[in-house]
Formats: sequence, C-alpha cells, structure tokens
Amino acid sequence: MSNVLEFADVTLTRSGSHLLDKVTWTVADGQRWVVLGPNGAGKTTLLQIAATNMHPSSGQAAVLGELLGAVDVFELRPRIGLTTAALSDRIRSTEWVLDVVRTAAYGVVGRWRESYEDVDDARAFELLYRLGISHLAGRTFGTLSEGERKRTQIARAMMSDPELLLLDEPSAGLDLGGRESLVTTLGGIATDPLSPATVLVTHHVEEIPAGITHAMLLRAGRVVAAGPVDETLTAENLSSCFGLSLSVSHENGRWSARATS
Repeated sequence: MSNVLEFADVTLTRSGSHLLDKVTWTVADGQRWVVLGPNGAGKTTLLQIAATNMHPSSGQAAVLGELLGAVDVFELRPRIGLTTAALSDRIRSTEWVLDVVRTAAYGVVGRWRESYEDVDDARAFELLYRLGISHLAGRTFGTLSEGERKRTQIARAMMSDPELLLLDEPSAGLDLGGRESLVTTLGGIATDPLSPATVLVTHHVEEIPAGITHAMLLRAGRVVAAGPVDETLTAENLSSCFGLSLSVSHENGRWSARATS
C-alpha cells in the first residue's frame, strides 16, 4: 500500500506563530481520515499543505509521492480533489451547475473557451447523479441551497478522478436534515473501495460519516492523537483536544460526544 501523504515534522509559521508545529502524519492509499479539533487548531492549514496550496516553513511534506519544494505543484493539483469555502466563493453565481463540475477537468473555475467531449459530460452527469443532484445540472450556482452547493462542490472535486480527496468542513452551515443527508452520502463515498484516499476536516464528531478508517486530533497546531479511528476517538483524547471533559459514544457507524458534569 503506497502513501499519498507523508508529513515529517511539518511546521508552518506566520507572524511568529506556529499554525502547525512539528506535525508527522502518513495517509496511505485506501485510507479515509477525519481531522478534528477546535477553531484555530490548524486543520485548514494542514489541508492547504496537502492540497499543495501552502508549503511548510520547516519539515518535509510529500504529496502523491512528490516532495513539496521539489516538484511543479501545477502538475500535482489535477490529481487532488478539493472542497473549501474559499473555492465556493470563487464560483460565479451565474455559472451552470454542470459547468461548475466539468470545468474541474481543466482545473479552472468558470467556463471560458475550453471545449468538452462526450466523456466529460458523461463523467459530470454521473457524479451529479451520485450526489443526488443530477436534476440541478441546468440550474445556476447562485440559485442553489447551501446543501446543494456543497454537493455540487463534492461532485466537482471528484471530476478528475483524483488520487486524493480533501473535504474541508463539507457539512458546515447545513441544517440538521441537510447535514444528515450529506453525511449519509459521504458515507457512501467513504465505503466505496474505488474512492480515492480521503481526508475530511470537521469540528464535530457527529459529522463523521460511516467508512472513516483513521482520525487525527489537532490542538494549537500540534497532534494530540492519530491512528485508527476506534483507537483515537476516545473520551480521553477528545477531552484533551477540546479542553473539555467529554464522553464519547459510537453506535450504528456514527459518533457523538457530550460534555460531562
């Protein structure tokens, strides 16, 4: 089993502060990771390095077998699927949903002069169907609900058949029904053996879909715990991570955490 991510003592410093502090982490092909931690823990920064959008200040980060700083990241990025709030903000409200998805084949945001083949259209429609939104292909992005936008972005992230899928808080901003529906969909992706290695970032254990195999807990840029999900998501580890006494339960493939008195 090959490794898609290898971080060795990765540190990222901005304005004298460590956003990440000596993070060592390995993600193997076929694994599905969740990264948890409070606000400011460094989760999004970690994902941005994995997406090749940032480089470490020190330490080494290898993505898909290539060492950052010694590779052309523009050759790597088409092999990585990414969803972030920042990407959503770049999508024009007038963009057709179908174009939001298929422009990922060229690694661009927004339709311009590029042309698409039948295979591109078939791939985009297949993904929209898989995400349950094929009926929205002819709608504009600006008319979608928040949940529909999230699903469109995930379809886009998978358009290029990536080797690594990075999801930054995909359930953020959704109501209970929207969250549960999306978590179920993500569980289908995570349990599909043909899906790429996946890293999902969230604040909430309730948003962890079925099929997640590994977990990392971050606090103040440092790794609190990392490893197989059942061994990592303990009451002791989560309490240390969030600075609060917590109880943890795992039932029917889903996790929950509550403060203890």
